[in-house]
Amino acid sequence: MNYPLSEKYMTADLMAKIMGPNPVKLEEELLNNHLIPKGATVCDLGSGQGLTSVFLVREYGFTVYAADLWIDPEENRLFFASMGLIEEQIIPVKADAENLPFEKEFFDAVVSTDSYNYFGRDPEYLDSKLLPFIKPGGYIYITVPGMKKDRHNNLPPELLLSWTPEQLDYLHDISYWENIVRGCKGVEVLEVSEMESNDEVWADWLSQENEYAVNDRKAMEAGGGKYLNFIKIALRKNIFEQSSDTET
Repeated sequence: MNYPLSEKYMTADLMAKIMGPNPVKLEEELLNNHLIPKGATVCDLGSGQGLTSVFLVREYGFTVYAADLWIDPEENRLFFASMGLIEEQIIPVKADAENLPFEKEFFDAVVSTDSYNYFGRDPEYLDSKLLPFIKPGGYIYITVPGMKKDRHNNLPPELLLSWTPEQLDYLHDISYWENIVRGCKGVEVLEVSEMESNDEVWADWLSQENEYAVNDRKAMEAGGGKYLNFIKIALRKNIFEQSSDTET
C-alpha cells in the first residue's frame, strides 16, 4: 500500500528512533478508515521513543498521552518539543500497561502499535486492565506482530536464527487473537485481519544499524518473513456499564 502520511517521517534521524518494523507505517495502515473523532484524547500505549505519538498528534489531530514503561518521559518530552509540539498536545507518561495511572473513562481511544502482544495475551487484560480507562463507546486500535499460522510445536529453523522459542511465544496467528478479543465481555469486535504492511515495514527496520535490527536480519534473510505477518484489531467499548466484577 501507499503511505502518504508516513513518508514525511522517513528521515534518517526519525527512523533511528524506531524499535522494530516501521511503526509509523503500521499505524497509518491501522488507522485507515478509523472511527476516532478528531480532537479525541488518545493513549498511545507502548509508545516507545514517541514517534508514533507525534504521528497521532500531527496527522490526526488527537491529544495524545505517550505511555511507555521503559522510556524516560523527559527524553520523549524533549523530542516532542523538537518536533514543534507543546504539552497541551502530547504528554509523555511512564506507565505500566498492567497498572495504568489514569482516571477511569479518561480516554476516547487507545492505539497500540507493535507492543500489545507483550501484555494483551492475558485473556482478562482487556476487561480488567484496559477498558476501565476508556469512555463507553470509545475505540481501541491495535496492531501486533504475528504468525500466519501458529507453529510453536514445530518452530521454523529460519526464525530460530534470530529469536528464541520464548521470544517467539509473543507471536501468534489471527485465530489466537480472535479468541482473545471475542472472549472479552466489554467490547464489540469491529475487525481482526491480516495487514498488508509486513514486507515494507520489515525492510525499513532491517536497514537500521542498531544491534537488534542486525540480529533480526539473520532470520529474515533466511526467508523467515514468509511465516510472519502483522495483525490489525479494531474494537469498540460497549456503551452499557461494565459489571462490577470486571472493574479495577
